[in-house]
Amino acid sequence: MTPEVVLDLFGDAFFLVVVLVSVIVLPSLMVGLVISMFQAATQINEQTLSFLPRLLITLLVVMSAGPWILTRLMDLFNYLFLNIPILIG
Repeated sequence: MTPEVVLDLFGDAFFLVVVLVSVIVLPSLMVGLVISMFQAATQINEQTLSFLPRLLITLLVVMSAGPWILTRLMDLFNYLFLNIPILIG
């Protein structure tokens, strides 16, 4: 197994992690930004006001994107397991 192959596999896995995390985190950040702008406009200084909507959005995203996330992870692991003889030999 050459260093180029290892770096390629690591790059693919790292890119997958970044994509999956961004799918989950970005909607939560958008909702937090909207709620923060609402709080700034109304001068409501409640720290817990943005927690529940962000939590609900994150849960909804995990529920709706869960099958896609699982498919992407399974594709990567299937690729790795099927190519073990090629990668090490």
